[in-house]
Amino acid sequence: MRYGFDIGGTKIEMAAYDRRLNQVLLQRVHTPTGDYGEFVACIAGLVEQADRELHTRGSIGIGLPGITDPVSRRQLAVNVPCLTGHCLADDLTQALARPIAIENDCRCFALSEASTPQTAHLPLVFGAIIGTGAGGGLVVNRQLHKGRNGLAGEWGHMPISAQLAQRYDLPLFGCNCGLTGCFERYVSGSGLLALSRHFAHPAADVPALVASYRAGDTLAQWLMTVYVDILASALAGLQLLLDVDAFVLGGGLSNVGELYRLLPAAMRHWLLPGVEPAAVFPPVHGDSSGVRGAALLQAAA
Repeated sequence: MRYGFDIGGTKIEMAAYDRRLNQVLLQRVHTPTGDYGEFVACIAGLVEQADRELHTRGSIGIGLPGITDPVSRRQLAVNVPCLTGHCLADDLTQALARPIAIENDCRCFALSEASTPQTAHLPLVFGAIIGTGAGGGLVVNRQLHKGRNGLAGEWGHMPISAQLAQRYDLPLFGCNCGLTGCFERYVSGSGLLALSRHFAHPAADVPALVASYRAGDTLAQWLMTVYVDILASALAGLQLLLDVDAFVLGGGLSNVGELYRLLPAAMRHWLLPGVEPAAVFPPVHGDSSGVRGAALLQAAA
């Protein structure tokens, strides 16, 4: 039995999967963000409850926002501040007497989506999150590629090109990471909304902007053209660097169905002549992909 945890700033989702990856248990609880001891006790309690209900000792994988220092193995998690500076894997291993695998939640999404009938036959799959932020992961032959610093897939913190900035007279947004002009500040949900405000569109949120686009609003349609071109340039850059076989989009903006029609042509403008972009797929497991990918971490470790 495999246990997966998806840790968010407001809730913890825990799911158990059998050998065929059928979900047999699902639990959601509030995230204790302010007290580390309470957080560890919460995870341990959910595991022990699942063990009792399922009459087993499941393997444990945890996906959470932020990064794990590859040397000290300590967490840096802005959304769950009590984790920062602690070695969660070691403390949970001691509490539960079994190994714990921890990975960034975007990488968990990528691992899950590379293990579906849609993409499992493809050797190189890139999962790209476009939601609250922009992150991702690279899966090679159904194994998560982590890289030297455990950061493989952090495309959201690559900079937009000068060509894009000049073409659309884009503002250079500062990013929470400390850099300027990161793709995340343009292609995430908050980034798209920031663009709409910069260009004086009255939409209060992304759903309203998408609705205006679909209703034929001229400015909204131009903004979506800009958005698609920015996203296409990022994916095309990854195509040139990695030559992946497929992209799978995740996060709230992955639900905008028009992206899958518009992106391939937009990507071609950023590629060498004759280079065909990889297919861009919607996620098979949607919001459940993070917890599913976390459950796969032990086998992928």
